[in-house]
Amino acid sequence: DFQGSFGNLPSPLWRLPAGSLSTWPADAMPELMEMMGHKEHMHAAAMPCYQTSWLCVFEAVSPYMWSYMGIAFALGISVIGAAWGIFLTGSSIVGGGIKAPRISSKNLVSIIFCEAVAIYGVIMAIIMANKIEGSLIFEVSGKLEPWQAQTMVSGWCLFAVGLSVGFSNLFCGVCVGVSGSGCALADAQRPEMFVKMLIVEIFGSALGLFGVIVGIIQANGATFPKHLG
Repeated sequence: DFQGSFGNLPSPLWRLPAGSLSTWPADAMPELMEMMGHKEHMHAAAMPCYQTSWLCVFEAVSPYMWSYMGIAFALGISVIGAAWGIFLTGSSIVGGGIKAPRISSKNLVSIIFCEAVAIYGVIMAIIMANKIEGSLIFEVSGKLEPWQAQTMVSGWCLFAVGLSVGFSNLFCGVCVGVSGSGCALADAQRPEMFVKMLIVEIFGSALGLFGVIVGIIQANGATFPKHLG
């Protein structure tokens, strides 16, 4: 309670009647402002940090949670991209194969390119899972220990790897699916278009490979300390 802390000032601010601030003398206003600032400072200090800062919320999440979320994103989003691409390509192959049955076999290479996107995600998920090392219950009290700071950085790193790989493979799968669909329909009309469209698919499938290469480089920066006690 701040009552009586500032000489002749009235009781705390929340007890002041409405409109009473306009009747205060000018020389008392600085003390009133100081009282208000001191009250707000003490109120903020008493509140938990997760109520005042989003950064504190993110830091409070276990680094192992971030790591496994990264693995889930790397695998799950990659599979979504592969399934999307197969859906687009497969429907065109089936539809075009009714009038031109010859396209059904050689256009399966587009399905293989789409499936490779999911394989990229599986490979990265295995690499990321092998990076994680067990430790004691991760509890931070006061100052961070060096192994705790390293574990937190590693968790965020694997989360970033999961996003990089997952979204790269997602867009790669959509790209290969759309180009594979066009390849099947073009091949049904003009067979000489197959090889030209296949080159487009190859360049599209390289997008996911770029994400895997960068993800492996990023994952090398995640080193979980072997802190077992």
